[in-house]
Amino acid sequence: MAEAAVIDARTREIDEQRQRALRALLARPLMRADDRVFGLVRAHADYLRTWFARECGWVLRVERGHARLAKRAADVNDASRGAREFNRNRYILLCLALAVLEREDVQITLARLGERLMVEALDSQLVASGFVFALDRQTERRDLVAVCRLLLELGIISRVAGDEQAYINQSGDALYDIHRPLLAAVLAGDRGPSAVADAGTLDARLAALAADNPAEGEDARRTALRHRLSRRLLDDPLLYLDELDADEREYFLNQRGPMGRRLAEATGLTAEHRAEGTALVDARGELTDVALPQQGTDAHATLLLAEFLAARLRAGQSGPVPEAEVLAFMREAAREHRKYWRKAAQESGAERILAAAALERLEALRLIRHADQTIEPLPAICRFRLGEARVTNQTDLLSDL
Repeated sequence: MAEAAVIDARTREIDEQRQRALRALLARPLMRADDRVFGLVRAHADYLRTWFARECGWVLRVERGHARLAKRAADVNDASRGAREFNRNRYILLCLALAVLEREDVQITLARLGERLMVEALDSQLVASGFVFALDRQTERRDLVAVCRLLLELGIISRVAGDEQAYINQSGDALYDIHRPLLAAVLAGDRGPSAVADAGTLDARLAALAADNPAEGEDARRTALRHRLSRRLLDDPLLYLDELDADEREYFLNQRGPMGRRLAEATGLTAEHRAEGTALVDARGELTDVALPQQGTDAHATLLLAEFLAARLRAGQSGPVPEAEVLAFMREAAREHRKYWRKAAQESGAERILAAAALERLEALRLIRHADQTIEPLPAICRFRLGEARVTNQTDLLSDL
């Protein structure tokens, strides 16, 4: 009996370690060796490679200094989530910066990176698309620094000396080491950009970079279906049935019970099946990049708007809501909560800023669809109900569900 108990305890320990490693890779698919979970990833590399390949069709590479889970989004056109505070220009700069770093030596200064990026920005296709980059304005230097800070966070570069804020203020510079193994691991596709250079338009080349190899035969087609659905369950907050095509919907309705159990057991998430779709719920919040609720004016405004839209659904009003109605609601909310919200929320036009931030968060959480100047509340928004608010300080409001 004692021996069996020891074996059971060891089995539970291994399962817990694999779960921690798997969750960490989902959250940080480009993992550095100094990550606290990297040792577990290396220890259970064979299991993790097999699991990701079987369930998602994702390739995991574990090297001495890093691990790279080549996650492939089920919907490459979903722009609701991305790097924090990144817009189109910053994403373009990020891609150009990676190209510049690939051609540099072991180190580069922030000033030199900026100069090289200005040259890259003169590309005829970028100019034709309306992209312009110079360094004579502080906003453009801030964009460059935002890109560098993301590269620092990923471990692609590391700061040797200097300060980014000094560069923004034109009073200093920064020096970085370039870590080539991590730089080389950034791309997650099966083929490199040079292999799709003749794919036609830019959109076609981007699609070709992210595309899976075509499925041949019925078994391969069903495997591809399972991979696409598993990716959506692991990557997206919710999977709605009305977003699936006929083949995906038929397969998912037949398999979502076993699929949900497999994914939940391996990740520690909870499979929640409803008539409208399925969610893998992260009770611990470790895999949640966009949280609700949170503290502050924007978070409280988001909760108020979620409750407003949910109340409409509960009342049977399922049609789209005009943006003008959302702006009017936010204007009234700012007036009602002016004692607690930041002062800027009372300025003329502030309701547009508040509404834009709230709608962006709700869309990222798959609680609304936002298009054509209308907002469509989705069923899962009814999970949110605003409770009594309590003030934590003079300028900040914490709202509890």
